[in-house]
Amino acid sequence: MKFEYSLHWKRKRDIRKEITDDLIEYAIQHSNVLKDKNWPDALNAICRIPPMGRILKVVYKRIGKDKIKIITAFWLD
Repeated sequence: MKFEYSLHWKRKRDIRKEITDDLIEYAIQHSNVLKDKNWPDALNAICRIPPMGRILKVVYKRIGKDKIKIITAFWLD
């Protein structure tokens, strides 16, 4: 799975250093596909990350078969 990053996520990534690409990929693979309520072409992944027990939300768009654009990611708790 290849990632492309939005400008928003590139700026927020410096602040949220504990959210790595591995955690984002895990959340996308282990959650149901949920549509975002604000953007009709964006999808959400909400998943509990096992070692920490925290809930991660990832907003993303599918660009191709194996290419995903990450819009943002953040902890819900």
